Amino acid sequence: MNELPVGRRVAHWRVRRNMTQQQFADRLGKSKSWVDKVERGVRRLERVSNLREVAEALRIDLEMLLADRPGPADPASAGVEGIRAALARYHVVAPARPPDVAQVRARLGHAGQSYRHARYRELLGLLPGLLDAAREARATCPGRAADELLGSGYGLVALVLVKLGQGELAWLAADRGLAVATAAGDPWLAAAATVPLCQALRASGRLRSAVEAAVVAAHRVGPARPGAAPADGWALRGTLLLQAALAAAGRGDDRAAHELLGRAGKTDQVAEPKGIDDGGYDPAAVEAAREVAEFALGEVAASTVRHEKLIPATSGGGLPTEHRAAYLLHVARLYASAGDGLRAGRAVLDAERTARGEVHDRPAARELVAVVARSAAAPAGLTRLAATLGVT
Repeated sequence: MNELPVGRRVAHWRVRRNMTQQQFADRLGKSKSWVDKVERGVRRLERVSNLREVAEALRIDLEMLLADRPGPADPASAGVEGIRAALARYHVVAPARPPDVAQVRARLGHAGQSYRHARYRELLGLLPGLLDAAREARATCPGRAADELLGSGYGLVALVLVKLGQGELAWLAADRGLAVATAAGDPWLAAAATVPLCQALRASGRLRSAVEAAVVAAHRVGPARPGAAPADGWALRGTLLLQAALAAAGRGDDRAAHELLGRAGKTDQVAEPKGIDDGGYDPAAVEAAREVAEFALGEVAASTVRHEKLIPATSGGGLPTEHRAAYLLHVARLYASAGDGLRAGRAVLDAERTARGEVHDRPAARELVAVVARSAAAPAGLTRLAATLGVT
């Protein structure tokens, strides 16, 4: 497969999915002739939006269509293998003395800050040891505090792996985190563990499962449910509803996506109006999710208008650095899909200035840079960035 051109690869996966060219064309909203030309290499898939649309219709990762393109070795590959090895350690060896739970919590807090600033390579070195320490803490000091530490550790591992394009491995880590929370019998721990699980499910193309998991978790921590809510309880419920909405939009379910976004908006009205880093719920997160959902549903004009209104809100300090940079990359895809290479390139460069790791360490970002760099209108800085990343 690695030697096949993109069009032949599309044909290979279409046949494996037991679809005729006409059935595949209907799913994409294209003509049978369009599909035939793509598969024969007569028509090239240049835009990120087209490539992603084809990959989603085939239920495969985008990388499986692009794996034949030359590029540098993934700088994060060694670190991912370290995490894979940590996840493969099934037996916890009891330490000579019990670990300091407070110290492990502090290490986890530091790792969380590193994630919010997109320091993914740094995290790859920290997470295996942190995961081992959290396991030891739970084995020697059982209780809610240790359960929360281990569940949060698995969740953070899953979030980093999603960023690095490791959807299946992320799903494994997130599933283990949810198992820890479920065994503890705490609906709030389970709800918190469901957020990275949904991101992993979305990254691996399991959109229906992501919707169901998020909706169920949000329902279990609803306002009428028993159990003490954490200080950021409303923010957690709103985040789950946003995850469900984005997964529904990814499936093309317009009605469900907008209904879930509406529910998340109502949560926003009662959540603490402060930054996410401080345990609050930033209204900009809801509006950004609406814009991303509209783009996923093909509502490009509405998505563009909403983005223009969002610029002041998303450029402020409310959203975490990682979130702002990720949103800017989405904006670059929006402009690239409209053929505006200049604005797409500027958005990518803004994302790099906001959080370097979000662009340099994510495979999806490097693919986006490669596509935008082909535009004659791309800014010179974007061309230099493409050369630095080795994707020219």
